[in-house]
Amino acid sequence: MKYSRFTMGKVCAVITRKKRWVYKEFGCIMQKTHFKAYQADYKNEAEVGETLEKAFESGLVKREDLFITTKLWNSDHGHVLEACKDSLKKLQLEYLDLYLVHFPVATKHTGVGATSSAVDEDGVLEIDTTISLETTWHAMEDLVSMGLVRSIGISNYDIFLTRDCLAYSKVKPAVNQIETHPYFQRDSLVKFCQKHGICVTAHTPIGGAAANIEWFGSVSCLDNPLLKALAEKYKKTVAQVVLRWGIQRNTVIIPKSSKLERLEENFKVFDFELTKEDMELIKGVDRKHRTNQPAKFWGIDLYA
Repeated sequence: MKYSRFTMGKVCAVITRKKRWVYKEFGCIMQKTHFKAYQADYKNEAEVGETLEKAFESGLVKREDLFITTKLWNSDHGHVLEACKDSLKKLQLEYLDLYLVHFPVATKHTGVGATSSAVDEDGVLEIDTTISLETTWHAMEDLVSMGLVRSIGISNYDIFLTRDCLAYSKVKPAVNQIETHPYFQRDSLVKFCQKHGICVTAHTPIGGAAANIEWFGSVSCLDNPLLKALAEKYKKTVAQVVLRWGIQRNTVIIPKSSKLERLEENFKVFDFELTKEDMELIKGVDRKHRTNQPAKFWGIDLYA
């Protein structure tokens, strides 16, 4: 259950309705309720912070019952400590459970916690070539030593970047959050991470659906005939089948929705199991199709 550009009212409403905290992550399904706040990209840390404060004060939930994640934005790679402290201030917290490097690229600094991405006169992202990912990672490790962050991780890293991070890290990444779904299965990357003890989190577990179709003109796996047939077979929605597939791959899934009925639907994936034969069938629908394409906004393909 991932919250992005929601209004304060929507965030509060969802939390209040979920007093039993059946969703085990504010971003994925785990054994603790997990709040995920993407400050730079989604601009929601302050709103989530206000909601958390109300939840704590009312006794709705305790801090130790929550697993709270946010991310380091591209323009803050050279200001990791300041960016983390800025996030903590907005979230009204003393520590984060997980802090992720949002993208494996340092860009021109535009101010701590700034939400914009600097582009040049040709509309191409201004990449800072003076800051290495290794430098960024060691600064992330310092946050753990200072007690500001419990765990650190990466996001949108491929096999080679993940391998490099493992080579230079003193504190290895706990998580690699990537796009993966039936149309973009990335089996080699998933297995590599899992082999080396890195939890794979799928940030677009159903392919982005309507939002990515609108923004990037991508194709949704929810329209796939095989997946529709499996949904009919198991008497589930296509989204539920896709989410169940992600769970059975041993990945953490973080479907996003602000609709309470959709949140309820997304949680109903633990009362059935896909057969090995059906898991194999789903392997066959892979199109190596990335739905999330920031190149549209940045004028450069970081995945080239």
